Amino acid sequence: MSLHQIMYISTVVDTVTPQECAAIARQSAANNQRDDVTGLLLFNSRRFLQVLEGPKDAVERIFTRVYGDPRHRAVVKLREGAIDTREFGQWAMAYDDPARPSHALKDKVAALLERAGPSTRAHFMGSADLHRPVA
Repeated sequence: MSLHQIMYISTVVDTVTPQECAAIARQSAANNQRDDVTGLLLFNSRRFLQVLEGPKDAVERIFTRVYGDPRHRAVVKLREGAIDTREFGQWAMAYDDPARPSHALKDKVAALLERAGPSTRAHFMGSADLHRPVA
């Protein structure tokens, strides 16, 4: 089976509560498991950064749905193409509550990226750095 990967970034339109983010993660996990799609979603209170990987038709269908989602804007595809192996063995999500920012977000993201390539790691670690709590 040939695998396909899309990485995108977008900006949230309004605020997303921890409950809304958890609901997005639950629904995405169920849909992605059904479609044999894996990846990583990072929400740092302002931006979504996501990698989707799996069968090409499923990845493209999910990206089309995401692109039309009114909860975010300025969806920019950062990378797209065929891949030899999955970087993520399962669906994963990192979320930082803007009301209680975590000092551990970068460590959590790094753990989720253990098998990811250098480009993917750089994108996600940079996004995690954008939302650091004020000391």
